[in-house]
Amino acid sequence: MEITLSMAPLGAEVTGLDLARPVDDGTFRKIETLFHERGVIVIRDQKLTPEQHIAFSRRFGPLEIHVAAQYLKRGFPEILVVSNVVEDGRNIGLADAGQYWHSDLSYVANPSRCSLLYALEVPVCDGEVLGETLFASAAYAYDTLPAAWKQRLEGLTAVHRYGDRYQKQQASGGRGALSQEQLAKLPDVRHAVLRGHPITGRRVLFVNEGFTAAIDGMPTEESAALLPQLYAHIVRPEFLYTHRWRVGDLLLWDNCLVQHRAIRNYELPLRRLMHRTTVAGGDGR
Repeated sequence: MEITLSMAPLGAEVTGLDLARPVDDGTFRKIETLFHERGVIVIRDQKLTPEQHIAFSRRFGPLEIHVAAQYLKRGFPEILVVSNVVEDGRNIGLADAGQYWHSDLSYVANPSRCSLLYALEVPVCDGEVLGETLFASAAYAYDTLPAAWKQRLEGLTAVHRYGDRYQKQQASGGRGALSQEQLAKLPDVRHAVLRGHPITGRRVLFVNEGFTAAIDGMPTEESAALLPQLYAHIVRPEFLYTHRWRVGDLLLWDNCLVQHRAIRNYELPLRRLMHRTTVAGGDGR
């Protein structure tokens, strides 16, 4: 196993590891330690069955089942299909997944620990792979907050909400409707704006433009003015890692330490097909 760090304050590449074979505890601990340090890592050149993808994902903890059940892989509800492919007149997966800065499942009481996205098909045009994914370090964003901002934000909580974002995407034609029963499973939740990582305790700036609705208890105008400033701080260029996909990539990201955004710079007939598992989280400190 070889490790190459990115030039950004997050991101690393792992090569020489075959996840289709059993991974011993010592090797897994090295991966996990690297993951806690870098927030996002790619394990290159994998050939995984759904069962193998799920089994490796479970090494990090129990898996979430996504509320958008119509986009789960048949026979494998642990896998969410992310794809622009259309079959029999319908999208087989989420075609518009993550085209805004967000942290997966920040809108649930215990936000997910991490996500593992496996690339089966990537869009290529004139030899260039399209559809890159951007990552920003919410931990580095906290580290570089001015002292006055940290003092102002200490002890505040933010409201996170799923329905608003989903309905915007539904209105644009990218997604099927959620039932009232599905929406009822996702009431508003509140998280500390300055959150501690549930395993390492490392502090992060935990707001995102995808799902954060407001600063709890703050006047509407003040909250609406403050949140965009925080979002802009998190995604400053020096905080970013750009992942350029290859078929066989298994990309892991920590949903506390980093945020991400998918770039949609391709259309059919250029196909993109990926499988995502999501590991359940625990309470932040």
